[in-house]
Formats: sequence, C-alpha cells, structure tokens
Amino acid sequence: MLKSRTLLSSFRNHLKEKAFTIISGARQVGKTSLLRILYTELKDRGESVYYLSFEDLRILEAINQHPEKVFDFTASKPSPILEKLDDKRVFLLIDEVQYAKNPTNFLKYLYDTYDENLKVVCTGSSAFYIDRDFKDSLAGRKRVFTLNPLSFYEMLSFREADALIGELKLMNARDGYTSLYLPDLQRYFYQYLVYGGYPAVVLEEDEKGKEFLLNELKNAYVKRDLMESGVSMESKFYLLFQLLADQLGNLLNKHELAKTVQVDNKTIDNYLYVLEKCFHIQLVKPFFRNVRKELTKMPKVFFNDSGLRNSLLNRFGPVDLRSDKGALLEQYYFSQLRTLYQSDQLKFWRTADGKEIDFIVEEQFNAGKAIEVKWDPVNFKPSRYKKFTEAYPGFQLQCWSAQDFWKVALENGMPPGV
Repeated sequence: MLKSRTLLSSFRNHLKEKAFTIISGARQVGKTSLLRILYTELKDRGESVYYLSFEDLRILEAINQHPEKVFDFTASKPSPILEKLDDKRVFLLIDEVQYAKNPTNFLKYLYDTYDENLKVVCTGSSAFYIDRDFKDSLAGRKRVFTLNPLSFYEMLSFREADALIGELKLMNARDGYTSLYLPDLQRYFYQYLVYGGYPAVVLEEDEKGKEFLLNELKNAYVKRDLMESGVSMESKFYLLFQLLADQLGNLLNKHELAKTVQVDNKTIDNYLYVLEKCFHIQLVKPFFRNVRKELTKMPKVFFNDSGLRNSLLNRFGPVDLRSDKGALLEQYYFSQLRTLYQSDQLKFWRTADGKEIDFIVEEQFNAGKAIEVKWDPVNFKPSRYKKFTEAYPGFQLQCWSAQDFWKVALENGMPPGV
C-alpha cells in the first residue's frame, strides 16, 4: 500500500493552477509513489487522467520526435486534448521527465499550446536541474515542490507507530505533560539520526538491511547522478563527498578541499554544484548585514539525509556513544528548519575568534530567532553570545537540545515560543 506524505496536501492544492506542478528531489525519496497516489485520487474523482513514465523507451523515443507524440499514449484518437471538445481539463502525470532529450522545451511546448485544457504534473530527478538555464526558460510556467526524505513525523507514520504520534500531539498540546512513551520515541529518534529518512530504509526492520540499502543508494543511485551530470574523475568526487560528510555542520573551506582532493577550485565548485542540484547537500551562508561578506565568507555544509551521510563514513554506531552526535543533532534541526523557511532566511553567525550560533532565522529585517544546538542543554551559556544579542536585540536567543527533539517532530511543529 502506498503511503502518503505531508507534501501531498501542498501540491494537491496547486492542481487548479495552470502552471506545471513539478515534484523534485533526490532519487528514491518517493516521488513516483506520490505521483501514483495522485493518479488514484484523480481517477476516483472521475477526472481524465493519464500516467506516463519516461523510463519507458517506447514513450521516450516518440516524444523526442515531437511533444505531440505524448498523446499517442493517452487516449485513442482523436485526442480529447487535441480536439478540445469541452472545457474539462485533462491531467497528464509524467514520471522522470528529465529523460526527455530536451525536457524544458517539451514542457514549454505543452504549456504554450494547450493553455487551460491540460494540467501537467511531473517528477524530475536531480539531473533535470543541472541545466543552469532551466529556471529562466520556464519562468512563470512552473511551481516546484521539493520532496525530501521522510521527516521524523513521517518516519513514525510509515512505521505505523500511531500511538507514538498520538503521544507527540499530547506532549505538544499540554504543558508539563510527561509521556510514558518518551523512551520509545527516543529510541526511534536515535534510529532516525543514524539511518535517516529514505522510505525503503525506514521500512526495513533489520539494521544490517538498512546499512545495505544505504550503501546501495551511495554506490548505485549517486553514481547515476554523476553519469547524468557529466562529472569527471569519479574517485575524486567521492573523496570530496566523504570529506563533506566528515565536516557535517562545519565551515566549508573550498581551498583546503581542493588541496586535499588534488583538483582546482573550479572543479570543487562544479562538484558542489552537482551535489546541491542532486539534493545531497545544502550550503548555509553566514549571517552578515554586509551582503558582500555573506557571499564571500565560508558557508556551512549539511546533508539531505543523515543516513546517506553516515553511509559515506561507514558509521552506524549507537548515537549516545558517538563523537559526532552533536553534528547529527544539528543536522536534524536543520532538516526541520528547511521545511519551514526559505533558504535565504536560514543562516548562521560566527565571529573571527570562533564564537558561533548554529542557526539564524530572519523572519523580518533584524528580527527572528538565534538558535544554538547543544546535545546537553547544561552546556548552553547565554553569556557567550552577548556580542550577537547586543548587536541584534530583535533576535530571540534559544537553545535546542537533544531533549527537545519531540517539540519539532510534528508536521510543522516548533518549540514553544518559536
């Protein structure tokens, strides 16, 4: 049985719009499953809906000749779309649209030709977005929804841990409520930090099975990203990927990375671009009032999924015994924040002498949240951040610890006062 995702409600609401609905994201995060759920829903509503996969070579060969050929696979001719017999919309769901010879032109043609009669919903994996001109060429014609690996809330849902989800809601709704299920929630949380949120990994019960699936993702699917992105020197790319995994939540020094990998800075920039466009990493910029500094100073690196990150380092040990548990916790909170804020709202603050606040969330000019992540809240010393709080009094300084994980576990939950 296909399992729903939190994102489904968002792009379900976009179906009435003329613009394309595009579901993007890393391989194996569940884009195809989401498209199939949507197909079933539309079919049950009595809509005219067709599902095509461009992994089918027959379809791919035809549409590469001309976009009109796509209708050879939707209905017996004369096509209701071509004839425009009535005002009823036809929904065309396309999986893996990036395999078209020119996906941008294919989509643009359909949009410009069929106006309100045709609604296209498609999935596009990483390579689709490697084209640097994609954003401009489809400007105004698309809405992109990014599907990430499962959140902690979705993980519990996929594991059918309904009782724990109920406890999460009670814990967030009632001040001072102490749940007897907290140890069970913590056990799932630690598992999430180690193995991440890829759906197949979450559904696998055996820990060795989880490790095997993550290694498959690393060795097979990431390799497909490289091939389709035209990356050269595969071994050096993987070396960089491993180095970034080891630097999770830390500053990214391109010059040092270039020396270690033994490539030039331009190659490092290209590798980082591919990793970002393939939804494997995300770079967070420093917080400055001087925009030039913000663009030139070193960013911090985070991963799309902690399980893939741990696989790159072959680290699957118990969380409470790990030296990198603080970095994994920071990754967890980053994953939650990225679903709630635009990337340009999410930054970090760091002084020349190394004082740092992990996340700066600017909700309006000079106002928002300053979030420091500590595994143990005892280690949080507000006086260390006096320079920031005096310079930016509009930002509320907070500490998010390992004890607070449940406060952000709901679909759009945030800690009290946030």
